[in-house]
Amino acid sequence: MKFPNLKAWWRGLFRKRRFNMLNATDNSEEWHIHLSPASIFAGAVAVVLTLFILILSLVAYSPILEFLPGYRTEADRSRENLIQNIIRLDSMERMMNDMLTYNENIGLIMEGKTPVARTLPASDSLRTSNKVLVMPSPEDSILRAQMEGDGPYSLAGDEGSSRRKVRESIQLMTPIEGIITEGFDIAAGRFGVKIAAAAGDRVAAVDGGTVVQSLWTPENGYTVILQHAQNLLSIYRNLSRSLVATGQTLRPGEIIGYNAEAENGEVRLFQFELWSNGKPVDPESYIVF
Repeated sequence: MKFPNLKAWWRGLFRKRRFNMLNATDNSEEWHIHLSPASIFAGAVAVVLTLFILILSLVAYSPILEFLPGYRTEADRSRENLIQNIIRLDSMERMMNDMLTYNENIGLIMEGKTPVARTLPASDSLRTSNKVLVMPSPEDSILRAQMEGDGPYSLAGDEGSSRRKVRESIQLMTPIEGIITEGFDIAAGRFGVKIAAAAGDRVAAVDGGTVVQSLWTPENGYTVILQHAQNLLSIYRNLSRSLVATGQTLRPGEIIGYNAEAENGEVRLFQFELWSNGKPVDPESYIVF
């Protein structure tokens, strides 16, 4: 079966046509070109391929996709996930450092030694933390000299009288206004007092000192520990919020946080402890609540 029309169409596909440009004034020819349908098709294909290669190069080697709204590449999502994971690891490392410092300070307090404050360099929070000793205040140095000498606070005199005079020389403020519901009792495992106070009430530092620890735990909420002069340590537990950071120096009466509020019908009582020379002491002997 023959297809004469098909052969004629095929020959016509490659037959060249003359395209010329004439002068409108004298109708003279100024420019001409010979083209066939096949050459026009090939030229169109070449233009499309060139545009495709150009667009592909722009997509692969330039950030042009970032300017298109609603388009997110897999690389962008992976980079964001990596950044989020780094932030989580950094937070976990900070929490672990705080827990280690807390455990070390509790051990030092039990041994009657001076606690330390662990600080992180501001330039890089992932570096190994340094231990900086909490420097004693001038009042602490004067008291130590008096206790080691022959003055009224000397340890060489009557022990009971000396302790009473030292206690009377310490003037501490009330951390929060409230009613004591549980008193100090070492035998019962109560190393401080529990105070029923208004929810969200302000908690103040009983004396000037340095923040040794400020962290949150599920059992005690926010806990703040202050190092004062005369080797005295004050501990504030069950705070709903802490306003201080480790290593910060506070003045007497400065606000350190807020009392806990009721959660799911459960009220956490504010707990306050005083430690002297690594041993718990009755806060009511030092503070008039």
